[in-house]
Amino acid sequence: MRSGRLGFGDAIAPCTDLGRLSRFSLPSCISGAAFIVGSTLMLQDAATAIGIVATLLWTLTHKVFLTASGSLSIAKLFTTLVIAIVAIVWLRRPKRRSVRLLALLKTIFAKRIVFSRSAYADYGFAAFNIFMVGILFGWAIISNHYFSVWTSGVLTSCFGAASPTGIPEFWGAVIITVALFIAFEFAYWFDHYISHVVPFLWEFHKVHHQAEVLTPITNFRVHPVDTIVFYNLIALCTGLTHGLFTYVLGNEPPQLTVFDSNVIFLFFSYVLQHLHHSHVWIAFTGWFGRVIMSPAHHQIHHSTNPIHYDRNFGGNLALFDWLFGTLHMPAKENEQLTFGADPDGFDPHSITGGLIAPFVRAAGHLKPRAAQPTTALAAGSKHA
Repeated sequence: MRSGRLGFGDAIAPCTDLGRLSRFSLPSCISGAAFIVGSTLMLQDAATAIGIVATLLWTLTHKVFLTASGSLSIAKLFTTLVIAIVAIVWLRRPKRRSVRLLALLKTIFAKRIVFSRSAYADYGFAAFNIFMVGILFGWAIISNHYFSVWTSGVLTSCFGAASPTGIPEFWGAVIITVALFIAFEFAYWFDHYISHVVPFLWEFHKVHHQAEVLTPITNFRVHPVDTIVFYNLIALCTGLTHGLFTYVLGNEPPQLTVFDSNVIFLFFSYVLQHLHHSHVWIAFTGWFGRVIMSPAHHQIHHSTNPIHYDRNFGGNLALFDWLFGTLHMPAKENEQLTFGADPDGFDPHSITGGLIAPFVRAAGHLKPRAAQPTTALAAGSKHA
């Protein structure tokens, strides 16, 4: 999936917590950043300032790597590794090929992937997005709680106060959990779609597609502008959905959570998400491939083959790709794919190419264009 976006749930939390898919707290993000920056500038004691920064870095590191719901949690990465090994062994069964664990690990952690320039760029993006994005750009993320309260308020003013439906709390929790997950998936698909078809947005999203190898760290290879657009659309869709169902149900039921995260989202984050950015071919076909986004679906999305362009935009679900005609079903057998995108004269694995060049290219799309000739004149000019 395009989970480069998802990793930032840790980096800019509590601005956005995609695991919870619930209330986002913009004020706490702003106040936290202001406290850190302000305190560092005001304090004369350098040791104290260093301590504040160290505390922030440790907090982010702990949330990303050590909590069970962290986007790069050790538990998730270990689960991903186990699933990858099992998948490779299973796929080799029909050919009766012997499998050695050391050989498997060398395949998964191939030097040409782990030590490539593309992977090094991913590592740099990961450090930047985990430790800097929240402080620098958290102010630009709107709270989905705002949209939820606004929606409930509008519905109440139009139709009057809602009466409790009498639905048991557990089933209310099931409804809101599923509804928010589906709202997130639709927002994900729509954001991903416009990031490809709107030239201005594509220049920023292209940074993610310039990865020439895929690893779980590629999740973090995302331009900040791409991130801001994504999180605001997620906040809008999940906020409207939460407000609607809060009104319809007559109360605000809690979500079903594990490790304080939406249980459906957490399931996918452990089982599939990190495999989307990998070279392990796991393909879902048939009706299952029309509903669930397999790793092969997303690897096809990154393919340089023109027949794969603008396909498979979904996150965890292939459902909206199927409904809107953007689904490309993977083959059961491994397809030989290459990854990357046109760098347009800039080194895509450099700071200039990854962070600055997208602004230059995007600005070009804002310039007024000369009027196009009419069809007749255009046709005539071809024969001139």
